[in-house]
Amino acid sequence: MSVLAPKVSAMTTQPGRARPTDADGFRAAWALAEAEWAQTFARARSFSAQQLHERVDGEWSFIQTQRHLVFATDAWVRRALLGDPTPWHPLDLPHDDMEDAPGVPRDDAARPTLDEVLALRADRMSTVREVIAGLTDEALDSLTVPVLEPGYPESEAFLVRRCLGAVVNEEWEHRRFAERDLDIIDNGSRSTDQTTETDQPREEETTHG
Repeated sequence: MSVLAPKVSAMTTQPGRARPTDADGFRAAWALAEAEWAQTFARARSFSAQQLHERVDGEWSFIQTQRHLVFATDAWVRRALLGDPTPWHPLDLPHDDMEDAPGVPRDDAARPTLDEVLALRADRMSTVREVIAGLTDEALDSLTVPVLEPGYPESEAFLVRRCLGAVVNEEWEHRRFAERDLDIIDNGSRSTDQTTETDQPREEETTHG
């Protein structure tokens, strides 16, 4: 296990939820998130394109999850924190309960390849890494300059720790969900491979929160 794990564990309030409180904590949390996502990305390459677009119990597919995390970084880091009024990529995927905002894309039908979304993820993760590398405790409690152009999030000043905390939390939680769903898809594939001629459907034992 990474030497970062004890430090990150100390700042979690529940399993899988990172709650860094200072600049070093954010650096530790982000380094761990990148390291664990690297493992998940490598695992995802063993799945077919169809499986990576599969939605388990109606939740986001693996590909959609990556698109949403690109959106989260664009919204909270590139727009709210760095001040880019229109940081969006056409593949950005906002959360389902978000109302449409001017200029923010939402193409639910898009089916990009794994390589396409991982290239976007690498670019956005690099941006967050650079921001956190130069982070200070004082900066965490400073306010961003409001972005006046309409979009998401709304045009107001945010605490820097809120912007970065939103992204760290999204990364942490969605990786757990992604691994859970890959397990379900993988187990379902193994079950299908082992079915008899009766082809009885497998009863899903995993429920989503």
